[in-house]
Formats: sequence, C-alpha cells, structure tokens
Amino acid sequence: MAPTLPTTPPPAPDLAPRLLRFPAVRALLIQVAAFPLTLAIVYLLASSGLVLSYWHVALVQGVLAALLSWWRGLASWWRAIQFAFPLALLGASALAIPPAAFLAIFLFLLLLYWSTYRTQVPYYPSGRTVWEAVADALPQGRPVRVIDIGSGVGGLVLELQRRRPESRIEGIELAPLPWLASHLRALATRSRARFTRGDYEKLDLGDYDAVFAYLSPAAMSALWRKAAREMRPGSMLFSYEFIIEDRPPSRVIHPAVGGPALYMWDF
Repeated sequence: MAPTLPTTPPPAPDLAPRLLRFPAVRALLIQVAAFPLTLAIVYLLASSGLVLSYWHVALVQGVLAALLSWWRGLASWWRAIQFAFPLALLGASALAIPPAAFLAIFLFLLLLYWSTYRTQVPYYPSGRTVWEAVADALPQGRPVRVIDIGSGVGGLVLELQRRRPESRIEGIELAPLPWLASHLRALATRSRARFTRGDYEKLDLGDYDAVFAYLSPAAMSALWRKAAREMRPGSMLFSYEFIIEDRPPSRVIHPAVGGPALYMWDF
C-alpha cells in the first residue's frame, strides 16, 4: 500500500484584488495617489510667487482626485464626491467640532450603512404606496413565502405580514442598525414577521414565492444571475426603481403617479 502523501492546502485567495473590486476602496486609493501630485503642483505654484491658502490646496487635491477617478473609470457621482471630499474635510476641520462628535457620527453611519462600500447598496427606504402595490401583486388565496432583501427598518415586511397573516414574510438586512430597528418593531407589534441580519447572497431564493429588492443599479446584474439560477417556476421577483438591463420585466407598475416604477419578473 502506497504511503499517503500530505496534501498541500490550496493557497488563500489574494485579498488585494478582491478589495480593488470595490469602488469605495479604489476611490480612497485615488485620494492617496493624488496627494503627492498635489504637493508637487502646490510647490511649483508657490515657487512661482503665488500665495496659496489651504483652500487652494484642497481645490487642487479635489480636481486631481476627480480627474484620476475619471481616468480609472469610476462612475460620475464618484468624481463629484472625490472633488468635494478635500473641501468638505477642510471645512469640517474649520468648525472645531469635538473629536467625540466625529466618532459618534462615524459609528452611527457605520452601523447604518455597514458594508455599502462593498455591496454598493445604500439605505433606500420604500414607501406605503410601494407596499400596497406589492401586496396587490402577490398571489392571492393561498399562503406565500416572501422575502425583502435589504429590508431596512422593516416597513414592507411588517405591512405584508399584517395584510397576509397566513403567509410567511421575512426580511434580510446586512447593516446592524436598520436590522435592529426592524427586529424591535416586530417585537413591539407582536408581528410574526422575521428579520435576519446577513447577506442575501447566502440565501437560496428558491425557498421563496416572491422576492422584493430595492437595491441599486450596481447590484442588479448579480441579483438577476442569482435569481435565474435559484428561483423556481411560478415565483416572482420585484425590483423597485432599478431595472435589470437586457431582461424585460413581465409587468411594470407605477405605485405613485410620476414616481419610480415597480418592475416584476415572473419565473
């Protein structure tokens, strides 16, 4: 019998390429890369006799960061953010805000948005007109299992559970603060709605009769690929405001006159 050779574990995935996929990380690195260029330009301008203030330095930094963002192919809103960031940072420092206040604001935003830098899905609250449109579009006359991916503070889930007490309505949210708020709301109202803190990528969408999403344009392609793999015949996918490119919806509803559309895909 041949001796068993020790197996070599597979190499760990390289963290750097994965991080560079996230626009927020690339934006931060661009700001860092723009800084030595800013120092060089400011030095040349000062050597020529120009008198520069910190505002001039922040303006140069913002322009360079915006240009580098355009060069690296970041979305147009990132260019605006990159331009405004040094100016906003300098303005905030001039207000002499206590460090504890900055820490409190940072922690609040961290708990509210959590991994938005990775998912590119900020907090988008929907409204009652959307909840009513989803409730009317769901299959009637039988219990259904529905999940809201990115459920925020739980408005849609709680409303659907109230309207459909025989059904199982769930929400999943990655950010801790909105998830906690939704969980406490369910406890306070004794709702049967269930809220999970986690990433919808780890769910099997085939377990649900309907999936609701209010995400962002950046997340729609990945959502469709997952839904196409997992959702079973007869189920429904809802997306409020953001359409899936190259996938014509089965139905389109406008919950509010002149407002965003609610798109539906039947499987």
